Amino acid sequence: MDEKELLKRITVDPGIFGAKPIIRGRRLAVEHVLGMLAAGDSPETILEGYPWLEREDIQACLVYARRLAARERIELLPTEPAR
Repeated sequence: MDEKELLKRITVDPGIFGAKPIIRGRRLAVEHVLGMLAAGDSPETILEGYPWLEREDIQACLVYARRLAARERIELLPTEPAR
C-alpha cells in the first residue's frame, strides 16, 4: 500500500478529540498510537489492545508523523556574544 492510500486512513472529525487526526473515524488519535510506539509498545501489543485496528493503521500513523516532521523548519534566533 502506498503512502497516499495509507494516509486515507487518517481522518479528522470536529466532533472527536477537537478535530485532532484520528484513525478511520474512530476514537483513537494518531498521537496516541505514536505515543505507544514511542513508549516501546510493539505493533503487536497495540493491535491486541485495539482489535479493530489494522497494521496498516499503525503504518499510516508513522507516515503521517514523517510527513509532518519533513515540513518542520526551525529558525534559530541570533544570540548576543557572551560577555
